[in-house]
Amino acid sequence: MMMSDPVDPYIFTCDTLPSDPRFLPPLANGLLGWRVFGTIMHMGGVYNGEKGACHRADIPCPLEVKMRTEEEGKHTYTLDTHTGIFTHTILTSQVQASQLFYAHRQYPNLLVMEVFLKRQMTTEEPITVTLDTSFTPHSYDISFQDAPDFKGGRHIFGQTISPEVPGGPHSSVHLIWTPLTSSVTLLPDQSQSRWGFLLAAAESCESVQTCFSTGLELFEHGDLQTSHLRAWAEIWLSSRVELAGPEPLSRAVIGCMFYLLSAFPSITEAPNAFGGISPGGLSNGGQGQDYWGHVFWDQDTWIYPSIALFYPKLAKAVLDYRVRTIEGAKANAQQQGYKGLKFPWESAVSGQEVCPEDIYGQQEIHINGDVSLAFQQYFNLTQDLEMFKEGRGSEVVWGVADYWVSRVTWNPEDGHYHIRGVMPPDEYYYNIDNSVYTNSVAKNSLQFAVELANLLQHPVPSEWQEVADKLKIPFDSELKYHPEFDGYRKGSPVKQADAVLLGYPLGLTMNPEVRRNDLEWYEAITDPNGPAMTWGMFAVGWLELGQAEKAQELLKKCYKNIQGPFQVWSESSDGSGAVNFLTGMGGFLQAVLFGYTGFRLQKDGLSFAPLIPDEVAVLSVKGVSFLGNKLDMLVEKQEVNVVVRKQAGDSGSEVCPLEVVLKNSGNIIPLIPGQTVTFPRQPGKIQKQHTSSYCWPL
Repeated sequence: MMMSDPVDPYIFTCDTLPSDPRFLPPLANGLLGWRVFGTIMHMGGVYNGEKGACHRADIPCPLEVKMRTEEEGKHTYTLDTHTGIFTHTILTSQVQASQLFYAHRQYPNLLVMEVFLKRQMTTEEPITVTLDTSFTPHSYDISFQDAPDFKGGRHIFGQTISPEVPGGPHSSVHLIWTPLTSSVTLLPDQSQSRWGFLLAAAESCESVQTCFSTGLELFEHGDLQTSHLRAWAEIWLSSRVELAGPEPLSRAVIGCMFYLLSAFPSITEAPNAFGGISPGGLSNGGQGQDYWGHVFWDQDTWIYPSIALFYPKLAKAVLDYRVRTIEGAKANAQQQGYKGLKFPWESAVSGQEVCPEDIYGQQEIHINGDVSLAFQQYFNLTQDLEMFKEGRGSEVVWGVADYWVSRVTWNPEDGHYHIRGVMPPDEYYYNIDNSVYTNSVAKNSLQFAVELANLLQHPVPSEWQEVADKLKIPFDSELKYHPEFDGYRKGSPVKQADAVLLGYPLGLTMNPEVRRNDLEWYEAITDPNGPAMTWGMFAVGWLELGQAEKAQELLKKCYKNIQGPFQVWSESSDGSGAVNFLTGMGGFLQAVLFGYTGFRLQKDGLSFAPLIPDEVAVLSVKGVSFLGNKLDMLVEKQEVNVVVRKQAGDSGSEVCPLEVVLKNSGNIIPLIPGQTVTFPRQPGKIQKQHTSSYCWPL
């Protein structure tokens, strides 16, 4: 009996497309996003509509093409996440016809379709494959007009109809594409042939012509697809998260990593104006859909941490997005009667609030602390003070601190500062006082503002520390748990992860009994149809407590949000809500990267405490970036291997290789799952610190 080839978990394939087109695979590269076979695409930072009507502008996609053969054939649809290429293949007795789509990873202004025909038998007859399309160069969001053809390509350009801010600028879009043909033909003397169809999109005529010319030249020299493949190969070479375990889990991890990376710009050339990440990514988010393509805390709290762990440069692109919206955040604070910066609950380009419903923009103010936390995580990973000097990161952190000081109310009866009239992450409640998450993330951002000011020798307003020290953090000392807010009745239903976020990612100090109570009591009353990222946070909490099997039960709940075969996530388990829900993927991936490994970014270093469930035989995490070093971890049932190496291309200081292996021989230090290894700021020799912790000391 012959053994079948092992299934490659990076390749998602099927012979029929999903009945719901929302679950067709999205292709994106940080600038352009498109759902295959769709009529529209989106471009980062291009929105239409004023204020609450602002949404990602729909841009017509000339690559909306489907192949058809004269003879009925076998269809195969494949998304290869190794390469970021989606392929539709039709196999007949006469021809193998393949149609490839990709959002170019190195040249983000390009979308590409290639058609490849190969004879299956020797004949002297031409073979024709039909290319069907309903494309029209029209948009309800952009007023397009024709421009002269350029190097054989059709050229249109236009501006969005309504600016985001009244009186503000309109976004410009130029498109040049290879004219579509109704068919392609393999001539009698040809055994195979290839055709390339390019789409270039940019904001100016000069830029789009340059991009289209580059694409033509690359195709002519056979390097268009090759350069795209090289870019994805470089990404996977630098970072991987893989595990030996159940196939659904392995595929989910790889799918999440692929789609999250697709939402970010190039690892070699971050654009000057990265447009941020919305819950459904660039492929989704038109008017009335997928939160209209706005940027929420989803970017900073849910999507950002896993990518930042590997790619500080991509993390910085997210921070730069927030820096560019400082003026809008300042205007938001002033409009509400407060000082400092108030980042919008829903953001587009200006940083002014674009949420269609005022109550969210007015009350869901934890977004400020979420943004500051992302800056803090970046600093703990990199110690990059230039980001906070020349990069204006300090303006963000200190502006957030000033906002909290102006937003709190002093209560002489209990001797605490209160934050009143808010909506917590659990959006079932509003106009409540002292949201435990909001107050905790505010306290954290105030403390970080003080720390950063001291590092930069900047005068520290006494109010920052004063408010941080005396801000009320709701806690029930009798029941030993954290109520979501003042007046919360234990047992009342909640929408999503809220109070459980105190342990991770906020790192609020609490004993194991309190952590367990928070997890148990809120799990029982969390809406089972709530958003997908919730159960990943419960899983992290149980892993902290050493309960790997309990954590795995909760993590499996996320599978219901994965809509096969292309690992596209829906916001809710019934398939409703936003797609492709990057927020849910982010929560799931954090459960693996910060749960199974126990990674924690702390002021004094990077710590970890590996723990994997029984059904996972091996977990491999490669390319964690910490202070310019690269860390690889291999977790198996009986041993944990950790290697720290110099970052590729880094000519800086020497990095001492480190291995920690569970063996009781030689000079190798024993480390069992659940123990912690900490890497402080400078490399040195590893030595035992105490019975359950190991340190890479100064």
